Amino acid sequence: MCAKSSDPDRYKAEQQRQWDAVASSWKKWWKIFEKGAQHVSNRLIEMAGVRPGHKVLDIATGIGEPAITVSQLVGPAGHVVATDQSHQMLAIAQDRAAQSGLKNLEFRVVDAEVMDFPEKSFDSILCRWGLMFLPNLVATLARIRQMLVQHGKFATSVLDEASKVPFLSLPLSIAKNVFQMPQAPSGAPSLFGLAGGVLEKEMTQSGFTEIHSEALTFPVEFASVEAYIQFISEVPAPIVAMLASQPEARKAEFRHSIAEAFRQYTLPDGSLRIPNSTICAVGRR
Repeated sequence: MCAKSSDPDRYKAEQQRQWDAVASSWKKWWKIFEKGAQHVSNRLIEMAGVRPGHKVLDIATGIGEPAITVSQLVGPAGHVVATDQSHQMLAIAQDRAAQSGLKNLEFRVVDAEVMDFPEKSFDSILCRWGLMFLPNLVATLARIRQMLVQHGKFATSVLDEASKVPFLSLPLSIAKNVFQMPQAPSGAPSLFGLAGGVLEKEMTQSGFTEIHSEALTFPVEFASVEAYIQFISEVPAPIVAMLASQPEARKAEFRHSIAEAFRQYTLPDGSLRIPNSTICAVGRR
């Protein structure tokens, strides 16, 4: 699914390819996903202490969050820069911003690990579910800290431990079993690898102070199990990459296993509500 951690350039190139490949599906599904994810954006903005007139950086913005939300808060006197390594994902974010008439928001195709913004460029920096994909996290966090003004804040969210994020961990586990996927190389980035105090430890190592973290529940809801299966087969880049080379019989087995596993989250009206947990953390320069 990914290159070895000893080859970060190859790994990141594959990540960019995977996210570009699923961008058209994100354009189709983002509104449903954001119903549960929006309050994570809102909490990060609150933790970062964003105010009208602030200059804010959003790293790995994807479909444009929390950049679009924060640009409305900082107002015309403020400015937001949103970055992502995927051209195609940024295109969705740009379309959303244009439809909202936002004039204080700019987008840049930038690898999070090689950002070269000047020191003390931003009042606040945000990153929602992006750090888990970075091979060299401590160095990146140190660079993020340098880009903050004195006493500026960095707020980020990462996925909680796998058992608390069934929305992604269950289909990943099923896919690895059905498709007999090998274990990821030791030291490779992991979707759930920054939970359990790891994120806070690396923020401390990078020089942040006054670090605070909290678990936040975010539900993901779908009209039916079938709708969820369609989403999971089209949108999350790691799972879509697994499915790409599989024969149809294996894909059918995967879909059947998903349907069985997610019956527990089905409501009386047939809809699906999956509770998940994310870790939100903030640190000060």
